[in-house]
Amino acid sequence: MSANPVTVLVVDDEPAIRRLFHAGLSRAGYRVVEAGTAREAMTALDIDKPEVVLLDLGLPDRDGLELIPLMAGRTAVLVVSARDETAQKIAALDLGADDYVSKPFDSEEVLARIRTALRRRLPEGPAGRQVRVGTVEIDLLARAVRKAGAEVHLTPKEYGFLAELARNPGRVITHAQLLRAVWGPGHDDDVEYLRVAARGVRRKLEDNPSEPVLLRNEPGVGYRLTIAE
Repeated sequence: MSANPVTVLVVDDEPAIRRLFHAGLSRAGYRVVEAGTAREAMTALDIDKPEVVLLDLGLPDRDGLELIPLMAGRTAVLVVSARDETAQKIAALDLGADDYVSKPFDSEEVLARIRTALRRRLPEGPAGRQVRVGTVEIDLLARAVRKAGAEVHLTPKEYGFLAELARNPGRVITHAQLLRAVWGPGHDDDVEYLRVAARGVRRKLEDNPSEPVLLRNEPGVGYRLTIAE
């Protein structure tokens, strides 16, 4: 373990789940703090200042959804919950969660999501930000997109859609969030706009648009720009 390991707070009322996370996270080099209730979680957030929280929603003293806005901004929040309904996922992401993993979960996938969340929280350079995914480069400062070094022309809405995802690489952005950011207020239900933009982006940037790797759809929830491990 490094001298200053990243601290992960595991919030779950099931001791067996906390033990499972503790073992896997410790092997991966993280410092692990545990909490079985919302009260314990908020105390640990203040005292241990974790960089990442793995949050179960079914807590005995408070709904985990209520904790998300209290934690978001102070730390990366990854929901790990048996609630797999689309509405629950959207609610968690809209409240500020960085990601959502349904139980039962794959431990390696959770570790990958943690690494992605930590990369997203690194400070940006003073010159702006460039996001690279395979051969695709998205220059948010210059508002330019290149594939294999060649500039790709996107329509204004296609670019706005892609740029919003690029500002949050690896994170699911809900349909409503994307529509408000790119099309403005009053378009929360115009999901077809997103489908059209996604088709255009995939056609121009994916090697095989019918099997997208760059731009992933989370059915009923939103879209994610994948980034390499």
